[in-house]
Formats: sequence, structure tokens, C-alpha cells
Amino acid sequence: MRNLIQFIYRFRAFLVFLILEAVSIYLLVQNNSYQNAAFYNSANTYVGKVLEMQSNVTDYFHLVTVNESLVKENAHLKEALFRERKIAGDTLLTRIDSVMTLRDTLNRPLPVPFKFTGAKVINNSVRRTNNYFTLNIGSLQGVQPGMGVVAPEGIAGRVKAVSANYATVTSLLHSQTLISGKLTRDGTFGTVKWETGDDAHTATLNYIPLHVKVFRGDTVVSSGYNALFPEGIMIGKVVSVKKEADKSFFTIKVRLAVDFTKLGFVYVVKNVSQAERDSLEMPLRKKGEEDE
Repeated sequence: MRNLIQFIYRFRAFLVFLILEAVSIYLLVQNNSYQNAAFYNSANTYVGKVLEMQSNVTDYFHLVTVNESLVKENAHLKEALFRERKIAGDTLLTRIDSVMTLRDTLNRPLPVPFKFTGAKVINNSVRRTNNYFTLNIGSLQGVQPGMGVVAPEGIAGRVKAVSANYATVTSLLHSQTLISGKLTRDGTFGTVKWETGDDAHTATLNYIPLHVKVFRGDTVVSSGYNALFPEGIMIGKVVSVKKEADKSFFTIKVRLAVDFTKLGFVYVVKNVSQAERDSLEMPLRKKGEEDE
């Protein structure tokens, strides 16, 4: 207390000057409209900048929550998209006898053909012969081995193993991963496979016959023949087409749509009707193996 009193006494003249200066500014601002407006405009500007900085800092620390919310919203949008595709396909394949029949066809409730569950990639590899990545969801969230995994840009891999809260995914960058893909130009389908000699950005589209016209820049998407992925999911674009003398198919290089070096959020895809399809196709597969 003594030090405070000594400080005030020592700088009493300067402190009195500051008080009088503050009173003068207050009277000037309060009694003159121009100065009043200028003062409050300046004050609002600085306060606004401070609040903006505070908001930016707060938003930065909430980015994870925002991203998770966006992933969930995108999952619902993807389900709605494929529901509409199913409605359109069923409508085209159904014989319409009257306007009433058409209305009933469009309005009847249809199950979602594919369900999407958002997940975050918490571990990833891209430089091995067989690459995997790990998700922060597992069996408690409905994930099962064999489910497809897609990134916002395109196909990413297939679920290999799950625990209660985590899942390991076989990346598309794996020597044993095969994806059924097709050219959007004419629908010709083949198999996309990542070769161990390729980098993390390219793969090979195999089994495209030599009579098919393939050009650089052509788009490759999922064919829908594999029950893991809906038809039309992006895989990549053709970057080179080679015709080799000793082969009956083109050697086609595809630049992958997904940048696996920056893999962040993905979606686990559940085919609602996969069990029914497997029960129908499995006997035929076994019979084919026995015939061989």
C-alpha cells in the first residue's frame, strides 16, 4: 500500500493530466455529433476486429467437430442420391399403364440401397507393397469385414478386420485389391489393380479389348458388378493407353481420383441387399468351381 501511495504521489501531475485529458475527450465526444460518430465508428471497427480474431481462434479449435458433422451430413446425402437413382431405375424398368400408376411408382417408399457411415482415418500407409489404413469406427458402429470404403473423391479400399471401435482397411494401394471398373465413354468394364511398381497416384485398368476406343482423359468409375460399391463411384482418369504386340488387351494407366497421401475422412459403404445377393450367387460360384 505504501508503495502504491508513493507511486501516486510521485506521478501525481501526470495522473491528473491523464484524468483531465480523459474528461476532455469524453465531453468532446458527448457534446459534438461529428466526434461522437467518429469515435463510435472507430471503436466498432476495433471491437469487430477483436471479435473476428476471437471467432477465428474458436472456429479453429472446433474444426474437428465441424468436419465430423459434415461427414455425417454427406453420408446422408450419398444415401439420398443412390435412393433417387434406384427410384429412377425402377421407374424405367416398370411398365406404366396409367398416370396413376406412375404417381404410385414414384411415391412408393423404397429402401436405401446403400448406407454410408462417416469415419476418420487415424493411420495410413502408401509406400509398402500391401498398404492399409485404420478407421476410428468398428463393429459397434455397424462396420463389418468386406464392406467397401470410399473417400469423397472416389474408391479407397475394403474393410479387412474390425474390433469394437476400430477397423483396418485394405487400401486400393494393395497388391491383392481388385476393383471392377468401367469406362464412362461406352460402358466397357475391366479390372483396376494397383501395381507394386506404380506410385501412390496411379493404377492399371486391365482387360479392355483392343477394339475399344480409349483416349487419354477418359473417366473410369465403379461398374456396379461388385456388390461392395454402388455403380458410378469415381476411380480415376486415363493418363496413358498402350497397345502391346504380345497382348490382346490394352495396357491402360489410370490416375487415381483419391490422393492416398492426404486421406482424411472416408465413408464405409453397406450394401443393404448384399446378403440376399450372396445367397443367390454363392451356389452358382460353387458349382462353377466344381465344374472346373
